[in-house]
Amino acid sequence: MAQKPKVDPHVGRLGYLQALVTEFQETESQDAKEQVLANLANFAYDPSNYPYLRQLQVLDLFLDSLSEENETLVEFAIASAL
Repeated sequence: MAQKPKVDPHVGRLGYLQALVTEFQETESQDAKEQVLANLANFAYDPSNYPYLRQLQVLDLFLDSLSEENETLVEFAIASAL
């Protein structure tokens, strides 16, 4: 089972999202990547998060994930756009 992201709860929304992006980019664990991308996709549903996601280039991360071999990552990337 994937561990919870290692994020300080006092960093604010931008800091939290930045930590998720960093974890996604640095982890070798497919389970952790899936969990983090799912969290980012959930944040994408709230329009108030869009400026943060845009600033952190999370949209590019979602687009890049569409070409992954891991079908779960592809599904989460697609779900982020819905």
